[in-house]
Amino acid sequence: MDTPRLAVVCDNDEDRERLQALAGELGLPLIESLAPTPPDLLLSLQQGRLALVQSGPGAPGPVSVDFGGGRMRQRRRGGQNELLGKAIGVGRKSPLRVLDATAGLGRDSFVLADLGCEVTLCERHAVVAALLASGLEQARCSDDEWLRATARRMQLAAGDARQLPGPSLAAVDVIYLDPMFPHRGKSAAVKKEMALFQRLIGIPEDEGDSEVLLRWALQQPVARVVVKRPLKAPPLDAHKPSHAIRGKAVRFDVHVLATLGAKG
Repeated sequence: MDTPRLAVVCDNDEDRERLQALAGELGLPLIESLAPTPPDLLLSLQQGRLALVQSGPGAPGPVSVDFGGGRMRQRRRGGQNELLGKAIGVGRKSPLRVLDATAGLGRDSFVLADLGCEVTLCERHAVVAALLASGLEQARCSDDEWLRATARRMQLAAGDARQLPGPSLAAVDVIYLDPMFPHRGKSAAVKKEMALFQRLIGIPEDEGDSEVLLRWALQQPVARVVVKRPLKAPPLDAHKPSHAIRGKAVRFDVHVLATLGAKG
């Protein structure tokens, strides 16, 4: 797949300074008009929130990070939260410190923070990290105390988790991995996000990169590594977990390396 053309779009003076800074950080052009030939993908501010938009007829709607939106509030009541929390080890140590090494749009990280974990979100793709940063900023400035409190337990570390300094890793209890897979989920929202992410960063045909990340994670001084997998998929890197927690569509493979709470 060809590399898409990507730009930051600014259509008003009020947001110009902020968007100029963003364009500079990402090394992207700042444009004011989509004519005559718009880029393939655009970053724009929509109601104060950074959004990724695909141009052209029939393109999916924008993707942004909205931790206070209806989708996340509905998920608070979902049974999958209990499964994720059980896999991570919620309740075994307080506070439980989790490194989400493949944060993406941060939804699982937010669920874990809502369950009381202190979460470091690593996202190595700069555009996705920018979406996360925007969503976290809005959550921390919200009038909703629940949203503010949950966001305060989340810290973004843009970049590759494998580049984190040793002291940061020493403080982590659990590493969580959620590799991106094609065709997971059938909802319109999931399909829209997958289409945009496939356009932005591609979806690998094999899992080699995720396998390397798992091998790295298993070598870290943590109590456990948890990998989210499609329900019927084989274990990542053919590495048999200590146990698995299964839901209706996904499962969590748990690699126990030490007793939670044994660390300082």
